[in-house]
Amino acid sequence: MRNEKFESMGALNARLSELTADLNGRMMRAYKASRRELFERLDRPALAPLPAQPFELAMWRKVGLNIDYHVEFDHHLYSAPYTLLHEELWVRVTASTVEILHGGTRVASYVRSYVHGGRTTTIEHMPSTHRAHAEWTPSRILSWAEKVGPKTRAFCEVILRERHHPEWGFRSCLGLFRLAKKYGDARVEAACARALYAGARSYRSVKTILQHGLDAQPLPAPEKQATGGVVHGNVRGRGYYQ
Repeated sequence: MRNEKFESMGALNARLSELTADLNGRMMRAYKASRRELFERLDRPALAPLPAQPFELAMWRKVGLNIDYHVEFDHHLYSAPYTLLHEELWVRVTASTVEILHGGTRVASYVRSYVHGGRTTTIEHMPSTHRAHAEWTPSRILSWAEKVGPKTRAFCEVILRERHHPEWGFRSCLGLFRLAKKYGDARVEAACARALYAGARSYRSVKTILQHGLDAQPLPAPEKQATGGVVHGNVRGRGYYQ
């Protein structure tokens, strides 16, 4: 083909097919047979059908199960049974699936997610104490809190907003639900008002207020600005420092 010219890829490929067929049909002196004859006699009988599914490239990575029973891959979290905490796990990842394996046995399989910062959770992987939380959503929690009172709702809003993931604040909010059953809505509402005033952001703070009866005490009066009373050139008032 050194001196041959071709006007298209189709013409080049056609010429290559001709030469390949000629090469495969030539007798090889060492084997007393051509490549084509050896293929038909040795290789073809051993061929098996192609797999039904095309080959898919997979990545393998050793991972550890976090305390929240999730493993991380490509900035996304996938759950595995919480009983495997501190065990060595492997993830097998393709373009479409994520599999988690323990001791060569698959313990979880997911459709791969490309949402950074997201999490994919199977409820069965949770401890029994956490499964009830999966039935709650931020809107459902705030709807319940509003029935107790505006301060309780405001306290839950702060908890959910200040957690890195709202789900992490569910336990504190559900703790308020239990306190309302024990102490009543009115006391929990008053306790949440005091907690907000003090800058508290946890269920334990409200529980402590209720245990010590601090919810029955009036909140301190708001600080008065030095705008009346003493009048002096050196008294500038709070607004001066804003």
